[in-house]
Amino acid sequence: MPAKNKEILDKVIYSYSTSSNALEEENRLLRETIDRLKEELDQFKKPPLMICQVKEILDKEAIIRLPNSNEFLVSISSECGKLKPGDTVLVDQKNLTIIKKIPSSKHFTVESFVIIEKPIVSWSDIGGLKQQINEIQEVVELPLTKPQLFKKVGITPPKGILLHGPPGTGKTLLAKAVAASTNSTFIEIVASELVQKFIGEGAKLVKEIFQLAREKAPAIIFIDELDALAAKRIEIGTSGEREVQRTFMQFLAEIDGFKPLANVKVIGATNRKDILDPAVIRPGRLDRLIYVPLPDEEGKKQIFKIHTRNMTLDKKINVDQLIKKMENFSGAEIKAVCTEAGYFAIRANRTKILKDDFLKAIEKVKKEEALEGQDYMRMFG
Repeated sequence: MPAKNKEILDKVIYSYSTSSNALEEENRLLRETIDRLKEELDQFKKPPLMICQVKEILDKEAIIRLPNSNEFLVSISSECGKLKPGDTVLVDQKNLTIIKKIPSSKHFTVESFVIIEKPIVSWSDIGGLKQQINEIQEVVELPLTKPQLFKKVGITPPKGILLHGPPGTGKTLLAKAVAASTNSTFIEIVASELVQKFIGEGAKLVKEIFQLAREKAPAIIFIDELDALAAKRIEIGTSGEREVQRTFMQFLAEIDGFKPLANVKVIGATNRKDILDPAVIRPGRLDRLIYVPLPDEEGKKQIFKIHTRNMTLDKKINVDQLIKKMENFSGAEIKAVCTEAGYFAIRANRTKILKDDFLKAIEKVKKEEALEGQDYMRMFG
């Protein structure tokens, strides 16, 4: 065979060989892709597993609690490993057999659920509540800053206090101010969200909130809308009502579980003290009740001055006349008036706030309050 033809033949054979190797590699990749897709398809066909909590272990069986609070006696898979009460597990939806244990976060959504901050609110930011400030300083601030004083005198300070009164009167501000004055971590919980969002987990969440407070001590646990959690107990009916009761009982147990001179204090706030369960305000719990009323004339003037201290006011403004027009206004509404007056000035392209700005702001806040009152009556009247 001539050398030239042999060279051409070698090139053709090499080309086919290279193409064959490339095809084999491509086929291998395709087979791997098909196998992976089959595995994913098999996963999609599997029914989802349910997350439950182990309540009690009985030899090779266990009592589990479902997210809806129902409880069942179920079998434990041989591959599951050792379990103990309180563990979080995955169970088969059909027969509820425990498949495997899963790690549960130490703080189970606590830090993403509560508001944790170091407030910068000072006592000077609060107007018209001198008596309430004095009481809170005595029963919350002193035990946190000078516990040895109470030990020497031989008296036990309250573990917590209850702030009650109309909405917008400064209950949250008081709690933040005492946290700032004692350099405490401020942990804020809205009780209505606790019982609505965490059916099946409320009691566990309460326990971990108090544990979080101990770790971040000194700390103030502030529970707003306490009546949503601690209303008078009625005959238990639905699973939701049972869950609220379990959460409430855990809350009482946590208060009972720490010492009066510990560096964690509980402050509850409510607009409806009349519907609270007596158990939460009995001696040894939130037994110091502090009423936070609507401000009187002098209180309104103090609040007005606090919220206008950084504003440029026209010298012709008669503060006393404005205060008289704000009859039955809460501190929050007085703050709203100052903010709205500032907006009226901005709309007029002014930096100085005039009397007319405040008058229009007062009327606007009154109208908004009237509309809210009508909505309330339609819902609950």
